[in-house]
Amino acid sequence: MPKSRLRKKSDYTPPTTAVVKISSGRGWVAPLMLALFLVGLVWIVTYYVTSGSWPVESWRNWNILVGFGFIAAGFGVSTQWK
Repeated sequence: MPKSRLRKKSDYTPPTTAVVKISSGRGWVAPLMLALFLVGLVWIVTYYVTSGSWPVESWRNWNILVGFGFIAAGFGVSTQWK
């Protein structure tokens, strides 16, 4: 029976990879998100610690909603984070 030809394997050359630079231009998202979270937290804590006389006394319990509004805005901004 005749012997089959042997295939010559070429040396392995790894594929070239292009350098990918990730720059989304959204460096403002994380600082703004954290700032909104902190403002909301400080607003609510200030309201409770001062027994409702600060930040805006005439708003009474609406101060809690304002604080949570800042926190919700922080979550809204977080959707832009990549």
